[in-house]
Amino acid sequence: MSFLQHLDELRWRLVRISIAVILFATIIWIFQEWIMNHIFLSMRDKNFVSFRVLCKFLGVCVEDTTVKMQSMTVSGQFNYAMMMSIMGGLIVSSPFIFYQLWAFVKPGLKKNEISATKGMVFYISLCFLTGVLFGYFVVAPLTVQFFGSFQISQEIENNFTVGSYVGTVISTVFYSGLLFLLPIISYILTKIGLITPVYLRKIRKYAVVVILLAAAVITPSPDWMSQLIVFLPLFALYELSILVAARVTKQRVKEDEEEWS
Repeated sequence: MSFLQHLDELRWRLVRISIAVILFATIIWIFQEWIMNHIFLSMRDKNFVSFRVLCKFLGVCVEDTTVKMQSMTVSGQFNYAMMMSIMGGLIVSSPFIFYQLWAFVKPGLKKNEISATKGMVFYISLCFLTGVLFGYFVVAPLTVQFFGSFQISQEIENNFTVGSYVGTVISTVFYSGLLFLLPIISYILTKIGLITPVYLRKIRKYAVVVILLAAAVITPSPDWMSQLIVFLPLFALYELSILVAARVTKQRVKEDEEEWS
């Protein structure tokens, strides 16, 4: 294919992605009130599923937050609904987006490279959506609970703008999804020779410190249990990345031995 043909192929891939995002965004727009009440605002309630699980099994119980929601601009609620719909459309259609991007890249790979990356779309989608679920059920509720109940003085009420609230939840969920792509990134970097499992094991102690800091930032709640709940999956992701890198390195050594023999 010529350069212009590649551009045309990319254009049609982007068109398909846009159609998928708009389709899901439209569905979310139609049910925006239900989604806002039951998916976003429900995090303020102590009966939110994550809080009930924490209270029942770990003894970490919370109370309802007294946060009041408000819109400060004329077009505020419309803009927030648009943001919620578009970001929701991106997240829901993410497997299709990953597939379209992979389908564009795949023809340029060699047979052994295609074989080595078999199931890539599935694993990327699985990691990203798992991270999204982790962000929604763990990180976002703990963040909302902490900032909703924190008061520097009893004379000051927490009246959040809808944009700040929705933006915090969406960004937390989306970035958690990206964070869970760490094993995929490890696979790619090992494949191109930038990192090795030996190097990842060598810097493990530094990674633990970074992950602890990340858990403290992601979960502003001061109690150690909440931070531990966030730390453990992140550390597990790092260990999984080491295993992925080790498998890639082992496969590369095997291929080199077969080539020389």
